[in-house]
Amino acid sequence: MFLTCFLFYGRTLGQLQYEIKGRIMDRISQQFLEKVMIKLSGNKDQVFSDEAGFFSILTFSNNTDRLELVLEGYEKVRMQVSFPDSLTVVNIGIIGLTPVSIENNRDEWVELDQDDLEGNSEDSNYFTGVLSASKSLFARTAAFDFSMTFFKPRNLGTAYSTVMLNGVKMNKIFNNRPEWSNWGGLNDALRNQEVYPVLMSSPYGMGSLSTSMNMISSASRQRKVLKVSLAASNKNYLNRLMATYSSGLLSKGWAYTFSASLRFGDEGYRSGTMYKAYSGLVSVDKQIGDKHLLNATFIYAYNERGKSSPLTQEVYELKDIKYNSYWGLQEDRIRNSRRKRVVEPIFQLNYDYNINTSTHFHSHLTYQFGSAGSSRLDYGGGRWLQESQSIIGGGNNPDPTYYQKLPSYFLRDSDDPNYTGAYLAEQEFLSDGQVKWANLYEANQQPSNKGNSIYVLYEDRHDDVFLSLDSGIHKKLNSQFSMDASFGMVMFTSENYAYLMDLLGGSGYLDVDTYADNWLEAQSNLLEINRIVVESEKFKYNYELNAGLWNAFVKGDYASRKVEAFMALGINSASYQRIGIYENGSFPNEESLGKSKKVDFKSLSFKTGLTYKLNGRHIFYMNANYLERPPAMQNVFSNVRQNNDIVLPPRKEKALAFDGSYLFRHPNLTLSFSLYYLSLKDQSKISFYYADGLTGLENSSTNAYVQEVMTGIDKSKMGIELSLEVPVLMNIKLKGVAAIGRSAYSNDPNLYLTSDDFDDPVTLGTSYLNNYFVGGGPQRAYSLGFEYSSPSYWWFGLSFNHFALAYIDVAPILRTKNFYLDADGQPINDFDPEVAEVLLEQETIAPYSIINMVGGKSWKFGNKYAGFFVSINNLTNTVYKTGGFEQARNANYTTLLEDKSREKPLFGPKYWFGYGSTFFASIYFRI
Repeated sequence: MFLTCFLFYGRTLGQLQYEIKGRIMDRISQQFLEKVMIKLSGNKDQVFSDEAGFFSILTFSNNTDRLELVLEGYEKVRMQVSFPDSLTVVNIGIIGLTPVSIENNRDEWVELDQDDLEGNSEDSNYFTGVLSASKSLFARTAAFDFSMTFFKPRNLGTAYSTVMLNGVKMNKIFNNRPEWSNWGGLNDALRNQEVYPVLMSSPYGMGSLSTSMNMISSASRQRKVLKVSLAASNKNYLNRLMATYSSGLLSKGWAYTFSASLRFGDEGYRSGTMYKAYSGLVSVDKQIGDKHLLNATFIYAYNERGKSSPLTQEVYELKDIKYNSYWGLQEDRIRNSRRKRVVEPIFQLNYDYNINTSTHFHSHLTYQFGSAGSSRLDYGGGRWLQESQSIIGGGNNPDPTYYQKLPSYFLRDSDDPNYTGAYLAEQEFLSDGQVKWANLYEANQQPSNKGNSIYVLYEDRHDDVFLSLDSGIHKKLNSQFSMDASFGMVMFTSENYAYLMDLLGGSGYLDVDTYADNWLEAQSNLLEINRIVVESEKFKYNYELNAGLWNAFVKGDYASRKVEAFMALGINSASYQRIGIYENGSFPNEESLGKSKKVDFKSLSFKTGLTYKLNGRHIFYMNANYLERPPAMQNVFSNVRQNNDIVLPPRKEKALAFDGSYLFRHPNLTLSFSLYYLSLKDQSKISFYYADGLTGLENSSTNAYVQEVMTGIDKSKMGIELSLEVPVLMNIKLKGVAAIGRSAYSNDPNLYLTSDDFDDPVTLGTSYLNNYFVGGGPQRAYSLGFEYSSPSYWWFGLSFNHFALAYIDVAPILRTKNFYLDADGQPINDFDPEVAEVLLEQETIAPYSIINMVGGKSWKFGNKYAGFFVSINNLTNTVYKTGGFEQARNANYTTLLEDKSREKPLFGPKYWFGYGSTFFASIYFRI
């Protein structure tokens, strides 16, 4: 029904000619530009600006047209131009083009923070604005100045953004997030991007609640260029080398792009965080006549980096924000026990068919394969005693911040504190406080182990195969109406297992859980009892995840002089299944082995938006979304490594979202103001931890390693986004940005526990989270700064940024009945509601401010460019927390009160600290 209004043709237009004219200048040097190509979208006719920058182009339509301006060495500009009533000539005034050299410098800034131009004439009243890939001031500030504090616009993480490669969605099915390492270091080859704002759909699909971005690799759409750049930093990697060559479209219809990069460093800002990454891209185009374009793109990116740990307040006070507990010295070499490794090549075939001037068809075949993993130390090795039919073994936790190794552990008894033990623990931690690799080797080589390792290094690995086929069509119905439609299918398979990397001096590892109740339940795989594994073998767990998805999408667009509108409808279907390869001892037979029940989800989504242009200066936007989607696979199976159990009940996620914006454009002021409201419903979350103080367990036990399953989670997000840009002098702009939001739980979800320590799930009922704030970055962020651009092609910027109202994540189990019940299920005798309220108060992170500085210089020598770029973040070296989480170890009132009453809690919240002063510097050469 909603598409009916798009299926008729407008009235037949007369053959009266209309004229668009203007003048083009270099935005930096203020010099007028000749030989700029000007054309209207969908029209083969083109004109060029004269030696004074003037141009004039004719059209037969007096409705909105999209004007394109192209000049080698400058950013392409697209803008929409409308004719007011009764006028046949529109002068859009002076349009400024930005030199590529300047924009390239600013692209470096995007990568640094990754882990985001208009006319100045009074006559420019009738165009909507530049539609290039450049982002708004708010989006740029959020990407550059705010992201280092883990600020997320509208408190939406990357799971709510959509990243596409040539129109194909690349978000991972397992967690809905894009894996940026898959194309890291290929900035120049993938800098041709289409960006679709929040709550908007794209021509390729529905998108999500946040921004959609499409990276275009097609070689014929890249400018002819050879670029080489060198960079240095002290944040993630230390050095980077990057080179890109694009041939442009050659005479016989071929085009090529080649790009490669190398990034490396022994240690980033955090101690022990090595970095090694190399990547390459090859893109080949073949233009066949005027209608057909074939493209093949291959991307290979290897990324390996050392992780860093969260810190309790006690650990931070003993060390500093650079401290990282994951590494230690092995023969004077830094070795990080937790490394993330990603190598997932992408191969894509793309076909574009321009059927006629109003119809375009595109199709894409994408194949991605490879593996990714995160390493860690295991300390559960043991050996089998045949005579007693038992398993012995297990070591001490090698983590230097394990609670029994810190001073607070020796002071835990307030009546009889062990000051000597606390002092010795403090001195040991201050003098070293890292993983003791030599001790692990020594423990593994004790004769009593009979060659079996107690400690091993292994990797949680997944080997994925992703295959998708997507096709779509764009149809321009007439001068005002157009339509997009697409259909896609995905097949996904992922094998997940533990991979033994290093026996650390031993000769084998007994593949059992030494902490299980009996030797049979201890088996990782009942198909191979008491198996001894060696390096490069799978162990612990092994299962496959399979998914089949299809989606369909249709969108209608309307554009006139005053009004632009769109409506989009999407449907999708997803089917998930787990296949157990191991038969786990705690979950025998079909509980863990073989196929789980299939879980199916069917979803419907709707988006609509309206733009009203009072005139060229006053523009109003409104958007409304209702979105459904299947949950990420990681939230479907409650204990996916050990059994086939499915989260009960499995629900698709729903979202309702509205926003309204006002944009004011003037040569002396650009103002943007947005209001938004989002309601997210029926989310699920699974957490894993060891808890003390549990109720309702078998045999009156009070502790277990559990899987916490929380379902039916609702959240609300609302707020204001404001940006202001004022040119105070010809080359100086003042800029201000504010994001004021509130993101909180809006209901009390359900919570239950599963574990191999008990047979049936323990239902704890409601978790009272309503009105608790959602953790993860500040909910208020402000920026005030300026930028100076010199006619001599150098520029400088400074910004002052303030952040407030960041909260740590609360532990949901502490807000259930488990908190006030004793082990026997009866209320705790000395429970005090007023004390409980204080214990459960959510911690607010202290506000903080950061100053950032950026600058660069470019030189132009004929058609050659050179330049450098420098940025310094957190000039004042401010120490701040970006987020954190409550530990759920103390799960009831008694245990939590006891711990919080200590001067130094054993299980206090863990925090993520921001970076101190960091820099990034690069030089580049471009031909």
